[in-house]
Amino acid sequence: MDLAARIRKIPDFPKPGILFYDISTLLIDPKAWRETIDRMAEAARAFAPRCLAAIESRGFLLAAPLALELGIGFVMVRKLGKLPGTVVSHSYDLEYGSDTLQLADGLVAPGSRVLVVDDLIATGGTARATVELLEKVGAEVVGGLFLIELLGLGGRTQLGVPSTALLQFPA
Repeated sequence: MDLAARIRKIPDFPKPGILFYDISTLLIDPKAWRETIDRMAEAARAFAPRCLAAIESRGFLLAAPLALELGIGFVMVRKLGKLPGTVVSHSYDLEYGSDTLQLADGLVAPGSRVLVVDDLIATGGTARATVELLEKVGAEVVGGLFLIELLGLGGRTQLGVPSTALLQFPA
């Protein structure tokens, strides 16, 4: 099945010159959605994770069914102020400013084999910050798994861990 054909491309969103890859058209197709999770599960098994860490917010859409398929749990990596209770924070710089990611304290045990999951990797800034946040709590980050990689932006080289993507598109 050609999953790439089920990704809608929207030019000039969110600003002129940007081509947005919309996964909504993949999610609405149950056969394509099932195929996506099956392929991602196959790729994830190669990393032998014990937990998935999903990046807000589209990463949650992928990690939830993927974790069920793999028989493991997942944790949500969220933007500043979105998690209740005690959190661990990690601030980082992006090409256009700075941001902070948070993880609920105590959910990831030190030494846990964690795989980072998101829908798309571009420059890799947020994914790298997620790796650093997980390492801060003592996780063994075994890799990154993405539905889409935008080629030419060097995102995967920024991670510092092995990674794979199901689909690749030009930036």
